[in-house]
Amino acid sequence: MAFDSDLADRIRQLLAKQKGLTEKKMFGGIGFLLNGNMCCGVIGEDLVLRLDPAQTGEALAHKHTRIFDFSGKPMKGWIYVGPKAVETESDLKGWVEIGLKYAASLPSKK
Repeated sequence: MAFDSDLADRIRQLLAKQKGLTEKKMFGGIGFLLNGNMCCGVIGEDLVLRLDPAQTGEALAHKHTRIFDFSGKPMKGWIYVGPKAVETESDLKGWVEIGLKYAASLPSKK
């Protein structure tokens, strides 16, 4: 599965100064990991966001979001954020910061 390289580049620009960040091909797309924990990624045209499972309902209340159901089994604490929800740099930054905050709260895998 191909992924939106422009969206991935926009995320790279936002995360350029973030220490402990790595990229990894996963789910047929690309994932951005903070200290070994995925914070966000791109699959197809969608931003994939990892967040505190307790925040999932609140995040899904936003337009153009849906539960991350990659293999037919929904994953708690993961959502898809559609292209219309990340059109502006401000919108994308807001979503990416949610993922970064959650990934930073997890024990390092490095």
